[in-house]
Amino acid sequence: MAPELTDQPFSNGFAAKILVVDDEPRLLRSLSSLLQERGYEVSEALGGRQACELVNSQAFDLALLDLRMPEVDGFDVMSHIADTQPDCGCIVVSGESSFTAVSRALRRGALDYIRKPFDPEELLATVESVTGKQSLIKAHEQVQFRLEKSEALHRYIVNSSPDIVFMLDEKGRFCFVNSKIESLLGYHPAELCGRHFRHIIDDRDLARGTYALQGPNITSDNPRTLEVRLKTRGSRRATRHFEITAFPIDPQTWQHTENTTGNFNGKTAHYYGTARDVTERKEAEAFINFQAYHDLLTRLPNRALFKDRLELAITHARRNGQKLAVMFLDLDRFKVVNDTLGHAMGDRLLQAVTHRLEKCLRKGDTLSRFGGDEFTLLLPSIHSHEDARGIAKKLIDALKAPFQLGDHEVFVGVSIGISLFPDAGDSMDQLIQNADIAMYHVKAKGKDGYRFFSDSMSIDTANRLNLERDLRMALERDELRVYYQPQVCSKSNRIVGLEALVRWQHPERGLLYPRDFLPLAEETRLIGLLSERVLDKACQDVGRWIRAGHPDLRLAVNLSPIQVEHPKFVETLMQRVAAHNFPAGNLEIEITENVIMNDLEQISQKLRELAGLGVRIAIDDFGTGYSSLNYIHRLPIHTLKVDQSFVKAIRSGDDGACIVNAIVAMAHGLKLEIVAEGVETDEQLEYLRGLGCHQVQGFFYGPARPALEICKALGQSTARAVAF
Repeated sequence: MAPELTDQPFSNGFAAKILVVDDEPRLLRSLSSLLQERGYEVSEALGGRQACELVNSQAFDLALLDLRMPEVDGFDVMSHIADTQPDCGCIVVSGESSFTAVSRALRRGALDYIRKPFDPEELLATVESVTGKQSLIKAHEQVQFRLEKSEALHRYIVNSSPDIVFMLDEKGRFCFVNSKIESLLGYHPAELCGRHFRHIIDDRDLARGTYALQGPNITSDNPRTLEVRLKTRGSRRATRHFEITAFPIDPQTWQHTENTTGNFNGKTAHYYGTARDVTERKEAEAFINFQAYHDLLTRLPNRALFKDRLELAITHARRNGQKLAVMFLDLDRFKVVNDTLGHAMGDRLLQAVTHRLEKCLRKGDTLSRFGGDEFTLLLPSIHSHEDARGIAKKLIDALKAPFQLGDHEVFVGVSIGISLFPDAGDSMDQLIQNADIAMYHVKAKGKDGYRFFSDSMSIDTANRLNLERDLRMALERDELRVYYQPQVCSKSNRIVGLEALVRWQHPERGLLYPRDFLPLAEETRLIGLLSERVLDKACQDVGRWIRAGHPDLRLAVNLSPIQVEHPKFVETLMQRVAAHNFPAGNLEIEITENVIMNDLEQISQKLRELAGLGVRIAIDDFGTGYSSLNYIHRLPIHTLKVDQSFVKAIRSGDDGACIVNAIVAMAHGLKLEIVAEGVETDEQLEYLRGLGCHQVQGFFYGPARPALEICKALGQSTARAVAF
């Protein structure tokens, strides 16, 4: 038996007693506190089962409940309240907003429907409104109460629906439309009644929308559902997407009347339907589609979209007998920036590079980010090599100017491989692969340039793959050998230094020299591991000779640009030196001018750190690069090494001799030591001695030799020509 409710109306000073039901404790406490602060007497029920128990034992004026609850859901609680306390009103507070759920809740007796997350002021206003209505309803006859409740139910279903609800006559003119259309599209219901629904359909969907209701198979059990764009009123707001469901009205079940109110003409209604706003879903689908085919960092087409466009361009070119070009672009020195300044700056650099590259494109070209710092470019409908060559030059020139990243000024270049259809391949994969192969040939020749693919590159690439495999195996099998070439004092003929040079004892091809495999090692990033092996072995050998009675013996090692440009170059180098207890003052590192000029600021700092630790710095192949007196004067450089091409040209009146004269004179003026490479004859040696060249190395004293032979030579007081 239901407990007796109070007969005292709320307006006479009695606080309404409210039951709050939810299966989320935090939300339950929040809602309860909100109502208690407004003066309501609140009881809490954690879930539907507890709510039913409280309804059996206590009387309530109002219940606020969720729909989705385990075991006993909100619909069951509403049914129990209706059976046990019919005078207790219900307000649904739920995240479920579908038309079906709202309709079902209201049919079960809900007085209002509040969607989560709720606005506190809106909820309190709704509660006050409902409790106020209850106080009035209690003063009237029971029959009148039920009539008003029924009217409120239908009014809420139609006018408070999250969807647009409409009725159309047989010709498609509005008979009725609820007020939701005003908040969604800006139209007042009164201005649409009597007008054809095509008035609000976007022009792009007009034909499809107009004929949608003319299908012969539309019934109440088989409604017409379609998605169209509806126009907003005026130009202030964007077109929105709606999912429309329309049912034909059965005259046998539709009990209309001759009387109409407002703009509603129920007698002429032929269709009933709803229009749900799905704009957010469509935008989400468009964004997901964009993600699938674009790179989000640069906003460029990604690999998948590029391949789709290339496939289409190939089909078009084949049909019309035209040419097209595919370019494979790889940024030079990007990894240095990324490792030094961090990934955030690397991302900014990629965006800045993209902006410059896009300015070089023609209408119809497709630039894509293929991955990392690699880009691909499709040039459809070109006439000759010259069209592609012109674009390649523009791309290279576009990246020559420095990029400003915060307080840092950085330089990057680009290596470009080009393949032409149909000369370099007639399929998508062939064109991309061959452009990639051509790009690697640019890298091998010094970077920052372009090359067209040729058939000979395929042979080189096959050999390259085999050699790369063998080189990786060589590192695992310890097939690398360290040879040493003496650096001899030109006056005393004493060995003062040893340059460590790597050799590869290939199991099938015999002894390989650096020119045969070092370019590949740099391409494949194996150069770091290879150099570590060489440095370890050289420190062991030379360190042993130093401790055996040659304390001033100097070890010279060549370092690749990849090693020097690495952010932790100094730290890594000194760790390996210390691991072998090798004296830093006996170590001389050889780097080229180009490495220094690639990033003068960063390299300068690293060289100063090394010099501060006692390591000597030598400029290798001096005279073949920038040869800038400015950087030589600013950096802690100890030695200049004259390139062997100048030494070979030492003859009476030759230009090479003039260059050697200038370099030696400059070294003396800057108080630098000088080493001449490639000395092979008495004539060259005597000429260099006459200039005051401090040290020489070359075949005059023999080629580079294994450690065992060097050890024997060190036991002699002086080095002799081709003697060891």
